Amino acid sequence: MKNYIIKSMFVCGAVFGASSTFADVNVGAIYDVTGSFSIFGVMQSNAVKLAIDDINAKGGLLGEKLNLITYDTQSELSKYTQYANTTVLRDRPAVVFGGMTSSSREAIRPIFRKANIPYFYSTLYEGGACDKQTFVTAPSASQQIKPLVEWAIKKYGPKMFIMAPDYNYGTISALWYHEYAKQFNGEVVGEDFLALTVTDYTPTIQKIQRAKPDFVVAIPVGPNQVGFLEQFTSAGLKDSIPVVSSNYSTANEQVLLTPNAGKGIVSSHVYFSSLDNPENKAFLKKWTEVYGKGQTISPEAVTAWNAVHLWANSVEKAGTFKSKSVYTALESGEINFKGPNGDVSMEPGSHHVKQNTYIAMGDDNYGFEVLETFKAVAPSYENQKCDLIANPKLVKHFTPKA
Repeated sequence: MKNYIIKSMFVCGAVFGASSTFADVNVGAIYDVTGSFSIFGVMQSNAVKLAIDDINAKGGLLGEKLNLITYDTQSELSKYTQYANTTVLRDRPAVVFGGMTSSSREAIRPIFRKANIPYFYSTLYEGGACDKQTFVTAPSASQQIKPLVEWAIKKYGPKMFIMAPDYNYGTISALWYHEYAKQFNGEVVGEDFLALTVTDYTPTIQKIQRAKPDFVVAIPVGPNQVGFLEQFTSAGLKDSIPVVSSNYSTANEQVLLTPNAGKGIVSSHVYFSSLDNPENKAFLKKWTEVYGKGQTISPEAVTAWNAVHLWANSVEKAGTFKSKSVYTALESGEINFKGPNGDVSMEPGSHHVKQNTYIAMGDDNYGFEVLETFKAVAPSYENQKCDLIANPKLVKHFTPKA
C-alpha cells in the first residue's frame, strides 16, 4: 500500500513537470490517498488501479491501453478543484473517477460537466444528485437507509436517536431517517449533529440516555465513527441500546475498533467481504495477489471497481471513447456488470445503479454476518427526480423536505 501511495504521488509530479509521455487513453483518478480521509481514499484508488490493470491485462479497451493518472488530494478540498482542472487541461482524460465526501463531489462535478467528461462517484452519499456527466455507483439513501430503518424498527422498536456529522451528508441523511421513520411508523426521539473535529462524545451519550431510544443511528465519518462507538461501549450502553448505521464499514472502521465495541453493530451496505459468490472470490484473489493478505476490503473499493468496469462496458457498447456516444450507451438500460456484490446495472435516467443491499452485524473478529439481503434495490428517489434523458440539462441536488 505504501509503495502505491509513493507511485501515485510520483505520477502527480510527472503531470506538473515540463513534459509527460502518455499511453493511448488517459484515465483520471482523484482520491484522498494521504491525510485524514486516506482510510477511504487508498482503498478506492487501489481498486481503480486494480480494475485498470485487469482491463489492460485482457488486451485493453477497444484495442487501446488505458493509462491511469492518479492525483492525491491529501484530504484537502481545495486540491480537488485544483487537480480536476489540471487533469482536464493537461491529461484530457476519457473518464475520471474520484471524490470521497459529498463536498468533494460537489466541488469537482461542475468542472467535468463543463469539460463534458464522464465522472464516476463511488462513495455512499445522501442521494439526489442529478447531472448529465455524473454517474454514481455507490448506494444512495433510498437504497441504504430505507431498508435499514424498516429492518431496525421491526427488530428493536419505533424510537430512534440520530447521531450525525454536521455537514450535508449528515444533515441530509438525517432528513431521510425522519422520512423513513414516518413511513414505517417510527419516531425520532432525539438527534445530535457534531463537527468533524469533535473527539469527546460524552454530551451526545448523555442526550441518548435522556431520550431513551430503542436504537441509535450512528453515522459519523471515519475516525469519528470509531471514537463514538468506543466511548458509547465504554459507557456501558451498547448492550442495552443497539446501534445501527448506514455508513459503518465504509472505511473499514471495524478493524480499528476493539472487538467488544464492534460486536453487534448493524450496518447497511452494498458489499461485505464475507459474501459467498464466484465474483467476490475472484475479486478477493486478485486483490490479495496485488496488495497482500490480511486486508479487509471496504464497500467503496468494490463500488469503485464496479465503476471502472461499467464505464468500460459502455465504451465497448459505444465502440468509441467519445463522451456523447458513451453517455448514450450508459443511458441505454443495457450497461450492467456482475460485481463482487452481485448484479449491478446502470439506471438510464438517474445515472445511479441498481444493486443489492445487505443488512449485516459485526462480530468480534472484525467481520460481518449478513442477516438479510434486499435484491436489486433501485435508487427510487433518484429515479423519480432525475430523468436525464428527457431533461439532459437538469443540474440539481434534490433533498427531502425538512
